Amino acid sequence: MSDGMGTMADDSATGTLDIPAEAPDVAAGDGIDIACAGVSKFFRDFWMRPRVKAVDGLDLTVRTGEIFGLLGPNGSGKSTTIKMLLGLLEPSAGRIAVLGRHPRDVAVKRHIGYLPEETYLYRFLTGRETLDYYARLFRLPRQVRRERVDMLLEMVGLEAVQHRRVGEYSKGMQRRIGLAQSLINDPHLLVLDEPTSGMDPVGSRQIKDLIASLATRGKTVLLCSHLLGEVEDLCDRVAIMYGGRLRASGTCDELLERTDETLLHLPTLDDVGVARVRAALDVRHAEGLRVERPRRSLESLFLEIVERARSEGAATSGARSGGRLADFLDGDDRGNRSVEDGTSTADAQVNVAEGVDADLLERLTQRPS
Repeated sequence: MSDGMGTMADDSATGTLDIPAEAPDVAAGDGIDIACAGVSKFFRDFWMRPRVKAVDGLDLTVRTGEIFGLLGPNGSGKSTTIKMLLGLLEPSAGRIAVLGRHPRDVAVKRHIGYLPEETYLYRFLTGRETLDYYARLFRLPRQVRRERVDMLLEMVGLEAVQHRRVGEYSKGMQRRIGLAQSLINDPHLLVLDEPTSGMDPVGSRQIKDLIASLATRGKTVLLCSHLLGEVEDLCDRVAIMYGGRLRASGTCDELLERTDETLLHLPTLDDVGVARVRAALDVRHAEGLRVERPRRSLESLFLEIVERARSEGAATSGARSGGRLADFLDGDDRGNRSVEDGTSTADAQVNVAEGVDADLLERLTQRPS
């Protein structure tokens, strides 16, 4: 398999996990939606010699309901890791569980939504036809498809251009319709690779707010992005990869805290007040003392200007502001039906413990003392 690395074969593990054939509906397992233990991936050349070690000994856990950021420069192994989590590649070594099951378990796929880094859509389908097509792949009934497509188009701000061909969309609009298709099945686990790529600051802010809203409703989000400010704003925990290895992981506060400086936040002071604070601090910290005025971010200023223009009725030919969160993604039974029998989503929920390979999760999450 090339995987963008030239003519190389992927070196899949020879053994297989002992997974039962039946796979009932699964939401999560023991509060852990993704678990990797010692996962490695090698790519071999024509003569089956190992040439590229894309992922090397990755240990990773993503908990239910959190936004987890997977970071790293190009070539660090992020895309390969995502492909293994989605079951598109088999690891050369190590074990993976997604929603408590093997990642190639087909029944798990209906609980996963995926937005790839590049939006590959059928150019000659309209936005509405695109969402309806993906809804049909999940065998959603006609009425459910219609309701979800309407809600998602409103949510991503494309209802005004829903009958325009996707090939005529701007890149930002294509990312919006791509995000909508990743949510059409109301997934429990959402994998987003550069979700705001090609979007203007307004669209980026709206997508970030949407991702945060999904997490508050119990959905798990695995986010890959090169926009570190975006990751810092959104993610509960982050992992940084380089050269196929996990280099650091933890919360943003744990990773970003500086121990060599102390920052004081005070109300607005006049020059006399600043001088008194400086004099008091100079007694113990005579060197390296700075007094700075806080500044707002460029993003907040930009958004304020745009919102002011919108409130004044300024017209735009681009995508509109996104609407409220689609009802079927809200965690209750509004606008949501079970595919099989038309019951509400709340009635269709299954016990989390059912269908989970407990032995697999235990082996993945336990570490030797």
